[in-house]
Amino acid sequence: MKIPIPTIHLFPVLDELLLEALRSLSPTDWAKPTIVPRWTIKAIAAHLLDGNLRSLSMLRDRYYGESPGPINSYQDLVDYLNRLNADWVQAMQRISPALLIELLALTGKPYHAYLQSLDPFAKATFSVAWAGEQESANWFHIAREYTEKWHHQQQIRLAIGQEQALYRSDLYRPYLETSMRALPHHYRDVPAQEGDTLQVSVTGSGGGDWFLHYHQKHWQLRDTAPTPPLCTITLDGSIAWRFFSKGISHAEARPYIQMVGRADLGEAIFGVLAVMG
Repeated sequence: MKIPIPTIHLFPVLDELLLEALRSLSPTDWAKPTIVPRWTIKAIAAHLLDGNLRSLSMLRDRYYGESPGPINSYQDLVDYLNRLNADWVQAMQRISPALLIELLALTGKPYHAYLQSLDPFAKATFSVAWAGEQESANWFHIAREYTEKWHHQQQIRLAIGQEQALYRSDLYRPYLETSMRALPHHYRDVPAQEGDTLQVSVTGSGGGDWFLHYHQKHWQLRDTAPTPPLCTITLDGSIAWRFFSKGISHAEARPYIQMVGRADLGEAIFGVLAVMG
């Protein structure tokens, strides 16, 4: 069976590019601010290390540490993850940049090996909640993890003017393909008529066209347009990733977005997230 969005082979590529970028930093670069409020380059690098360690501990070793307490809603889960992230970044202030690089290099390979060991079509331990799924296949979980590694590294690169490295088609396209799967869930309450179609396009390397089609009272993501689009939204490739990951405000994004057609369908794109938030 064909994996809808294959990403597992790209993890070592992303890891090597990350280490290359971090090794190029000067001592003062590590304290540079990023587009993530209150997080420096060092904080994001620490967060990426946490992703490796937490996944290996919980998923490979089945060690979950502290209990999150009652999780009764999506917001409860977001709040819990935000606390975990903040606690980790605060503690990692004690760790030197050199050691942080060593730990990222040390943990990247076993994390990749664990992901490779998974049956891509078996049920993932954690669903992709931002896509509205209660259960997800491992291939989607892996693709979600890829988008995390991609956009956090890009946040670092944006802060030092090295973002072009990740706009390679083979790296950016899987990020976009995965993130677009947030659209049907985001549009779930947008009213439409049977057969209505919306087009979302991204310009530049790795970009392309995606279509939301309303069928049997649900929005569905399609690769082709079953009917002529009633609205076409075109996002500049340089901000599309920021648009999906809370990295740009609506006001800042508007000059980089073109809409043609039904305004009610187009305006609903604002607020879409392909991250937990």
